Formats: sequence, C-alpha cells, structure tokens
Amino acid sequence: MSVVAHNPIMPGFYPDPSVCAVGGDYYLVNSTFSYFPGLPVMHSRDLAHWEQIGNVMDRESQLPLAGAGHSQGLFAPTIRWHEGVFYVICTNVSCGGTYVVTAENPEGPWSEPYYLEGADGIDPSLFFDRDGKCYYIGTHPNPAGCRYDGDWYIWIQELDIGSMKLVGERKDVWNGAMRDIIWPEGPHLYQKDGYYYILHAEGGTGPDHAVAVCRSRSVWGPYENNFCNPILTHRHLGRDYPVKYVGHGDMIKTPAGEWYMVMLAVRPREGYTTMGRETFLAKVIWEEGWPVVNPGVGMLTQEVEIDLPKWDPGKEKGSFTCRSGFRNCVPGSDREYDFTKIGRLGDEFLFLRNPEEGMYRLAEGEGLYLKYGAATLKGLENPSYIGIRQQHHGFESAVCMEAGELAGGHRAGLALVQSNEYSLRLEVSAGKAEVILCEKGLDHVVGETAAEPGETTVFLRVDGLKATLGLKESGRECVVAGDVDIRALSTETAGGFVGCTVGMYAIADGKSAVTDGEAAEEICFRRFSYKAL
Repeated sequence: MSVVAHNPIMPGFYPDPSVCAVGGDYYLVNSTFSYFPGLPVMHSRDLAHWEQIGNVMDRESQLPLAGAGHSQGLFAPTIRWHEGVFYVICTNVSCGGTYVVTAENPEGPWSEPYYLEGADGIDPSLFFDRDGKCYYIGTHPNPAGCRYDGDWYIWIQELDIGSMKLVGERKDVWNGAMRDIIWPEGPHLYQKDGYYYILHAEGGTGPDHAVAVCRSRSVWGPYENNFCNPILTHRHLGRDYPVKYVGHGDMIKTPAGEWYMVMLAVRPREGYTTMGRETFLAKVIWEEGWPVVNPGVGMLTQEVEIDLPKWDPGKEKGSFTCRSGFRNCVPGSDREYDFTKIGRLGDEFLFLRNPEEGMYRLAEGEGLYLKYGAATLKGLENPSYIGIRQQHHGFESAVCMEAGELAGGHRAGLALVQSNEYSLRLEVSAGKAEVILCEKGLDHVVGETAAEPGETTVFLRVDGLKATLGLKESGRECVVAGDVDIRALSTETAGGFVGCTVGMYAIADGKSAVTDGEAAEEICFRRFSYKAL
C-alpha cells in the first residue's frame, strides 16, 4: 500500500521545517518569528496528511517577544527524540538566545527554556550518537572575521543534556560546499554506514537557496564535499519557475527503510510571494554513500508517492484531531469558526508578540469578544489581533461582528498582515468603512463607504496579487475597494522571512485594552471563515 503526498505538504507560512521519526509517527516543527504561540507541532503517520497537535512555545514565560519585529523572535528550530524524550532547540534572536525545551509527550506541556551559554549564532540542531553523547551543531560568523556578508561557519560542540550545558571544545567544521558561499545554514547531523553527514542550506533563503551535504568518518571531521552538490536547488530553473527558494532540508527514515526530506520553498505569483516559505516533501535514495533527492527528476515534484498506508487524522479515532473533538483545523483546509459555539481557540490561531492578558474572551452563545487595544498593527507592541495563516493564492475570508454604536476612534475589522509596515485592512468605525493599504508604514485609503451600526459582515477576497474588500448586509454584497494591488505584501517588496496572516483586530486610539483592572470596551465577533477559491 502507498499514499501520495501533494506539495506543499504544509501550505502557507510554515518555514524552516524540521522533522523526526518515532516508530511509525512523524513530528514536524516550523519557525514562527514574532508570532505567538511559537513553533507549531505537526503529527503524521504517512507523511502526506498532517494534524496540528499543539505549539511548543505556548506560554509567555517560554517565549518573550517584547518589541520583536515580524522577522525577529524565533528562527529555525530542530525537533529530535531520544530515549523517550522529545527535544526542540531554537534561537530567540530577540530575547534570550539559543535554548532547548523538552517534553515526554509532543502534545505538551513543554518545559521552560534551558538557555545555552556560549551558543552563538542561529539554526541550532541536536544529534544523539550511538554512544549516548549529544552534539550541538549550528552556524555562526566566521571566527576569523567575516570577509563578506554571509561568511559564516558551521560548528559542533558536545552538549551535556543532564546539565544542559555545552562542554569541551568547539570546532568549526564546514563553511559550505561552494567557494565563497554565503550563509551556510540549517545544519543537521546524521549517521549512516559509518559516516557522519552534515545536511545544510547555503546561498541565502532566497533565489540562490540550495541543499548541500558533506561527510566524515569522525563527527569532528574533516568533512569531505559531495561533488554532486548542491543535491537540491531550483536556482538554475529560471526566474519564472513556479517553485523557488528551495532549501533548508531535514531528513527521516521510515520503518520500511525509505528516506524522505522536508524543506522550504515558495510559490510566487508573477515574481511576488505573499504566503511566505512553505514546507515541501521529497524522496531520497542513497547511491555510493551519498543522498540523491527525487532520483531521475532532481527537483521538487507536485506529488510524492510514499510507501506507507494512508492515514486520515479526521477519521482515525486515535488521532489528536479526533480525540480533541476537531479543536484544530488541518493545514491547508477551509475553516468555519462559529465563536458562539467554541469553548477555546484552536492551536492554529496566532497573535502578534505576547497578547495582553484578557485581550479576548469566548462567551457561549455570544461569540469572541476582543478588546479595543491602544496598539496598532503598525507598531511593535501587542495589538488586539487574532489571525491564521494565508494558505492559498486565492481565498475568501469573512468575519461577522457586532460593532454596536462605535465611538470616535474605535475601529475594528479584518486585516491581511505581512508585517508592521505592510498590511491591507478593512476598518469599520463610526458611520463608515474604509479600506486601507499600508506600505512602508504609511496608510493609504483606497476605498470608503457608509456603514450602519449593528451586526456587519466584512469580507476579503484575494485572487493572486489582487484583493477585493467589502461588506455583506441583508444578502447583498457591497464592494468598498476592488482589484487592490497587494504586491507590496510580498517578501520581495517587504523583505523579511514571514508570510501573510489574515485575522480580526480592534483598535481604540489613545486608549488601553485594560484600564485599572476593569474590562475596557470590546467588540464581539460572531463568526470567522477562510475558504480557498
């Protein structure tokens, strides 16, 4: 029996994937940068169908994000399992540095962070050797001094997992497969047939991204280059190829002995990427002691046949999805959230930085109440914003809200957020609705209409690089702004490492979300939906 995976296996903003195998179960994590909670934990039994079973960093004590820019916070994580314990290692570039958290159950709870003194750089990974030793591998600036931007080295040091301290000498072991390469990143260590292998990315997480590999008989090197490097890249396929930026891989072996690799890539439209870096899958074989990715093809494919029986988390009674009563939505799926019937938000919901205590509440039969906060989406504070990842080039998102009589300065609505400097918003305020496109931190009103108080449905419809926003009232649709150009909401324009999210927000200019411990004014969202077009 076999199953077919469709790429990307994790559509939308799921960058820097890392995967581990525990028997017949597979667990995957992704970076989240300044979004909270951090590092979603995905589970699968066939590598094709995935469910979210939680988030590694779901407490502010684990994940301080005060003042973090959209592309700061949590960089690339690694997940590993050893002798009954799960380990996730990551770097919070905004606060604390590199840390390890542990859990006996990947659904959580995960421990408080063990910050690693001396672990400079980013993209850390762990390797458990057969003799029981654990090794840290990561990347940092050239110790002799960077000759150019991106002149970094991959380094290794033993990690005492009992004390969570780096011990012994560290050694710089590799700086990339190509001459004068930039950004050797995302290194992972494996052992096979007497060799230690370093799988890593190089070329920067953009058009020149690539996966390369080297090997040694000793964990300390010297490492020899694979003359077939890079073993996977799309940088030679031209500017208009539909899948680009391929790199940052991690590998696992199934119980049947097959090898697979996860990696990130993007799917731009007309050269612009709004969904960010997504997670893809490829098959790996070994020839003459080296990994070969998608043999006979040499690049990513739309489908990957996997020698595993099909597993459907929505039908398997033992899955987290079924056990939790479908609390979380399957990645890539349509979503219909009726907040009048929901007791808690699913793990797929995201906040910007650490949400203020009491920022929202769910009331049975009424909906989700979101406080009007003082922080806007354009700052680096904690705005009253709750969103999910954009997962498709074409989608419609809508929210039904009970605004009541909006006072001056109170605004609420629906937003497509790339960063604090780039967003598209439909704001309902006292007597009017405005569509606002924010570019380089400057707001531009691109549409306006009158709005009646009371229950209102706001919608956002995206078709590639065009967006239409409006209101739905009494079964009629009122377009406030159509064919809005959203190329600015791409990483090519805005920069950074994140994809767009879409969600609900509420702002009260000059007023705080909570005043002297008393509940401030709030808006009620009845329903929220996301549907692929």
